[in-house]
Amino acid sequence: MMEAPAAGPLKDGFGRRIDYLRVSVTDRCDLRCSYCLPKDFKGFETPSNWLDHEEMARLVGLFVGLGVSKVRLTGGEPLLRRGVAGLAGTIAAMPGLKDLSVSTNGTQLARHAQDLRAAGVDRLNVSLDTLDAAAFGKITGRDCLESVLAGLAAARRAGFAPIKLNSVVHAATPEAQVRRLLEYALAQGFVLRLIEPMPMGDCGRSFAHTDLNEMGAILAAQAGLVPAVVGSGAGPARYWTTGRGVPVLGVITPMSRHFCASCNRVRLGVDGTLYLCLGQEDQVPLGRLLRGGASDAELTRAILAGIAAKPERHEFASRPEHIVRFMAQTGG
Repeated sequence: MMEAPAAGPLKDGFGRRIDYLRVSVTDRCDLRCSYCLPKDFKGFETPSNWLDHEEMARLVGLFVGLGVSKVRLTGGEPLLRRGVAGLAGTIAAMPGLKDLSVSTNGTQLARHAQDLRAAGVDRLNVSLDTLDAAAFGKITGRDCLESVLAGLAAARRAGFAPIKLNSVVHAATPEAQVRRLLEYALAQGFVLRLIEPMPMGDCGRSFAHTDLNEMGAILAAQAGLVPAVVGSGAGPARYWTTGRGVPVLGVITPMSRHFCASCNRVRLGVDGTLYLCLGQEDQVPLGRLLRGGASDAELTRAILAGIAAKPERHEFASRPEHIVRFMAQTGG
């Protein structure tokens, strides 16, 4: 294992600054999106192994103390976990944190949007693959498109901006479906991000990706959008903007044009497992160490050693069968 880097700023063995932590508060979800979880999947983490909110906040605080400035709460579906707004408020108050966001499928958002905003959540990413109710039910396994749209409306009323729509687009996705989403995003003031599916688990491997760089360019030209000079934030998306420079359309292309060289993130599972790369098995059992009585100093050393060993890149293209866990088990 590589020598652990000195604290602040937090860097891995390849010189990448790690300033973004994604935290899964649950691996449960009320949808069964065909590219994410099998309909009959029952291999969820035992609830007794879930970190409670105090334990999660303790680990997040250690990361923030090491220079992480951006945290996203994810799942599964994070709004299924009780008290998420309270956890968000605790994290938002941490000195040094600059950005707190939530990824959600939107089904519970109408009830929680105002509380999340009041707790200090800055931004929302909402999964939405189609505006066609029948197609939505086929993709997700539930007829609840109207609940998601109501959640988005509630998020706008609560003052969230920008709101990003995350849409998984694969080789069989009708382009008209994507075009309709872009028209909706333009009308509502949202940002649409098209995402290539990754071969995580059997269901992830069952969907062939398509090169979204080409599709994005075509859709952008049709809508009169122009390429952004600089991407919005440090994330992996490449954007097209309005004439006023406002991002409207983005593509995230882990398969056709990966962004591993600039990866700035790690993921914390609901049981406290630190995942260093979506496309590798490298991990650190921080939750087990915490519950075993590890001090903050010992946990910090484990974090530093893990970050130092972060892999250079995923191997989705060369070894698509490598990752057997599903996306919901890692944290989105």
